[in-house]
Amino acid sequence: MSIQLTGVVVRRVLRVCSRRSPWQQRSFLLTTSVNDTPFPSEHILSTRQSQTFLDRSSVRFYSRGGIHNEDLEEKTRLSSPVGESSLSDEIWPDETGSERTPRRPPFHDHLQRCRSPSDVLDLTTRYSPTLRQVSNCMTRMWSTAKKMSDEQQRFELQLMFENPAFDKLLQKAMKRVGDMRNEDVAYCLLSMVQLGVPQGSRVVQTFLRSCQENLNDFDEKGLSILASCLEHMEASTNVTALKEGLRLVVKARLPGIKNVIALQTSMRLLGKDAPLDLKRKLEVKALSMTDQFSLPNTQYMISTMATTGFYSKPLLDICSRTIKENLHGIPFNRLFTVLQSCRDLHYRDFDLLTGISEYVASTMDIWTKKQVVLFLSVMENLAFCPAAIMEAFAKNVSANPDTLTLKDLLCILKVYSYLNYDLKHQRQQFLESLSQALDSYLPKMSAFELLKVVYHLCLLGHFPSAPLEQLLQSSTLERFHATVPRFLPNQERMFQTVNFCLRLEATLLHQPATVPPSLLGAPNPSGQTVNPWLSQGLRSVLEDQADTTLHEMVVVEDFYLVDSVITKQLPHQTSETEASSCAGAESPPAESSQRIAVIYPPHSAFCYGTSNPRGPLAVKIRHLKMLGYEPILVTEEELQSEEDRTVFLRRRIFSEHLSADSQPKVESRGS
Repeated sequence: MSIQLTGVVVRRVLRVCSRRSPWQQRSFLLTTSVNDTPFPSEHILSTRQSQTFLDRSSVRFYSRGGIHNEDLEEKTRLSSPVGESSLSDEIWPDETGSERTPRRPPFHDHLQRCRSPSDVLDLTTRYSPTLRQVSNCMTRMWSTAKKMSDEQQRFELQLMFENPAFDKLLQKAMKRVGDMRNEDVAYCLLSMVQLGVPQGSRVVQTFLRSCQENLNDFDEKGLSILASCLEHMEASTNVTALKEGLRLVVKARLPGIKNVIALQTSMRLLGKDAPLDLKRKLEVKALSMTDQFSLPNTQYMISTMATTGFYSKPLLDICSRTIKENLHGIPFNRLFTVLQSCRDLHYRDFDLLTGISEYVASTMDIWTKKQVVLFLSVMENLAFCPAAIMEAFAKNVSANPDTLTLKDLLCILKVYSYLNYDLKHQRQQFLESLSQALDSYLPKMSAFELLKVVYHLCLLGHFPSAPLEQLLQSSTLERFHATVPRFLPNQERMFQTVNFCLRLEATLLHQPATVPPSLLGAPNPSGQTVNPWLSQGLRSVLEDQADTTLHEMVVVEDFYLVDSVITKQLPHQTSETEASSCAGAESPPAESSQRIAVIYPPHSAFCYGTSNPRGPLAVKIRHLKMLGYEPILVTEEELQSEEDRTVFLRRRIFSEHLSADSQPKVESRGS
C-alpha cells in the first residue's frame, strides 16, 4: 500500500515541478492564483443566476473556512494509514490489479439508470465515485436535465443545488482536479457551466486554471470539448487567457496536422473570433488536403465553415462538387445541414441546388412530408426555385391535403408564393386543396398567422372567401392595433398588398372587401431617385422621339413605385407630345397611347440563377398589366456598357413585339 501512496505523491511532485511552456508562463501573468485569491466567507453561488436555486442552500462547500478544513482533512488522509485506505477504495485504471473484482454492481450501470440530477446525487451517497466517475456523474446530471421542460428543469436544478451531496461532489472534483484526465476535466467543466454553477465560483475558476496549466497536453477531443465550454462562458480574465492559449496551441499544431478531421476540429476550436490571417492559414491548409476529403469530410467542412463564420469560395466549390456527385449516399440530416450552412454562408451553387432538387424529386417516396417541407423552406431562404421538387410535391399535396399540419401549410404557402413557380394545369387543384386544408385550422390561427395566409394567397392570385372573411372581421382586425412597433412596417406592407389585390382582383367575392385605412399605414414614399444609368440611357433613346413622354419615379395607384413610365403614341395617331422628364403620379392616358413601365429591380427580386421574378415583383408585374402598362424589367448587367445600354433599351422599347420581349435575360451567377 505504501508503494501505491508513493506513486501518487511522486506524480504530484512531477506535475508541480514540470517545465511549463512559454504560453503557460504567460497565462499566469494574465490570471490570478486561485489559491492566493481571497474569497468571501459566503457561498460562491451568489450570482443573480444562482439565487433562484440557493435560497435555502448549504454553505459548506462554498465557504472559505469549509474549504480550508476539508483541505486539512485531505492532507491527513494522505499522510496516514486511513488515508491510504481511502485512496485504495477508489478504483483507478492504472492502480487496480487485474485480480481485484468489484464487490458491488458496476457504477456505470447504476448511473445510466438515473433520470434526474437528484438520482445521480443519491447514487454518490451510496457509492464513493472515483475521479473518472465524478466526471461521468457531472455529465449525466446535465444530460438528464437538458431533456426536461423548462419548468421541470428549474425545479430539478433547485433540488440539485440544495442537496448537500452536490457540495461534496464539487468539493471532491475541485480538490482532485489535478489528478483527473484532461478529457474528464473538460467534460466536468462543461457540465458545471451548463448546470448553472456560477462562472466566477472557486470551483469553476479552479478548473479553468487547471486547463491552462495542462493545455499543451490536451488532445484533439479534449480541446474540442473545452472550446464548446468556452463558447457558453462569459468574458473573464481566466476565460480570455484560456481562449488565447487555445488559439496558440492550435496555431502551433497547425503545420503538423495531417488528418482532415483534426483540421476541422482545429477550425472549430478557433471559432468566429479567430483573426483573419489565421483563418487564411487554415484555408490554405484545407485546400492542400482536398485530395484526402471523403464525402463526410466535405459535408462537415461546409458546416464547419458556417460555424466559424469563414467564407472560402474555392473550398466551398470543391466540397459542393463532391456532394453533387454523391447525392444518393447522403441521408436527410446531413443534406439539410449542408443547405442550412450554405444559407448561413450566403453561398449558392446553381448546379448543387439543381442537383439536390432533382434528386429529392426523383426519390420523393423515401422522404416524409416534413422533410420535403424543410427542403423547400431552406431553398426558399436561398432564393432558389427547386422546380422539380415543387412540381412533384404539388401532386402529393393535391392528393392528400389533410395530412398537412398548420405549420406545414404556412411554409408551403410562403414557398410557392415567394418563388412564383408556375404549376400550369396543376395550379387550380393545388390551390383548392390548400384552401380546403386551411379551413379546418382557421379557428386555431392567431391573427398574424391569418394575415400571412391571406397575404400569400393574394400573391398567388387566389381569394378563398373563408380566410378573407375571418381576417376582415372587426374582432380580428382589432387585435392588430396592439402590434409591437418594430413589427408594424411588415404588417402594414402585407395589409397594403392584400387591400390592393382585393380592390383589383377579387371581383368574384360575395361583397366588396377592403382593409380599414388605420391598418394600411402611410403610402409608399415617392422621394427616391431613379438609377442614373437607366435615366441616362432612356433619355438617350428618347431624345429623337417627338411622340414620346418620359416620367421618372412614378407612383401608380398610390401603391407601386415605378422607376420610369414612357407614354408612346400609337402609330395611327398623332398628337402633340412633350419630351421632358418629371416625377409625379401617372394619369390615365388616352386610348391612343401606350404606357411602358420600366422597372429596375435588385438581384434579390429574382429567383437565383434565373430570370423568374419572385413573389412581390411578380404580383407587381401582374397588377401593372391589369392597369394597362407594358412592364419591362431592366437589370444591372444590361446597363453596364454605355453603348450596349442604348442599343438594348432602344430594342426593348420600340420593338414591335414588346410584350414578348419584356422579360430580362439574366445569366446564372455564382455567389
